Amino acid sequence: MDDLAVSEGFSTYGPYRTWYRVTGDLGSAKLPLVVAHGGPGCTHDYVDSFKDIAGFGRAVIHYDQIGNGRSTHLPEKGGDFWTVDFFLGELDALLAHLGIHQRYALLGQSWGGMLGAEHAVRRPPGLKALVLANSLASMKLWVEGAGQLRAELPTAVRQALDRHEADGTTDHPDYLAATRAFYDRHVCRVVPWPAEVARTFAAIDADPTVYHTMNGPNEFHVVGTMRDWTIIDRLPLIEAPTLAFRGFFDEATPACVQPFLDHIPTVEGHVFPLSSHMPHVEERKDCMAVTEAFLARHD
Repeated sequence: MDDLAVSEGFSTYGPYRTWYRVTGDLGSAKLPLVVAHGGPGCTHDYVDSFKDIAGFGRAVIHYDQIGNGRSTHLPEKGGDFWTVDFFLGELDALLAHLGIHQRYALLGQSWGGMLGAEHAVRRPPGLKALVLANSLASMKLWVEGAGQLRAELPTAVRQALDRHEADGTTDHPDYLAATRAFYDRHVCRVVPWPAEVARTFAAIDADPTVYHTMNGPNEFHVVGTMRDWTIIDRLPLIEAPTLAFRGFFDEATPACVQPFLDHIPTVEGHVFPLSSHMPHVEERKDCMAVTEAFLARHD
């Protein structure tokens, strides 16, 4: 990895700037891979490990979506501004800026997969392969799955979550501790969290604008503008060959992922047996191998 070229820059989307990093050679014959992080409102840090795929001779592009990380922050903006269409436009601008819009692969993790599916149903001719990592086809299915996982938590943890959600005190230390108990089971099972994962959560705490507006206070209490989102009825429109994977302990439950497998015309699935929501961290080597093997079949 040390001998791979790494470059950083900014693309523009209207008056806003999107930070990106390219690991590897964009001139490679292999499809360049764009990585869209989750949230909405995370940063690229926690999915940083996908740069490992550049070791196979494939350029890997990370970026921080506007509102987050090293890109333009807009804490004054509300729910009418932070929309799927806004982030789709930002992605299109990045692809054009990099000169890869005619031939690329896209990996979206969690919310990034929602964005990736929304991108794919528009049938962009340059999208040659799509990876939906730990993602969901419907927020209703996500919330139902989260409810099932919450029911398996220790009684005291469940009671703390229920009590503070009912009282509107989701910033209380007891609620945050109960949230972390859920996260350690179903978001990242590596304890303590690796530095890159901790950096993303610290960034959300520093500027929660996008996350709180579109999602809510955490992964399972979804009260934001995306709460009714679904793409199930549009999945048959996806033309790009697709890999949809999840972890066995994932907060993205089997029901969340099944519509991808049922309705995308060319799709394959995979489950990482030791992982929750971050197999790229929890089973890093295997996750990179599975992802690269899929991409290589579509170069």
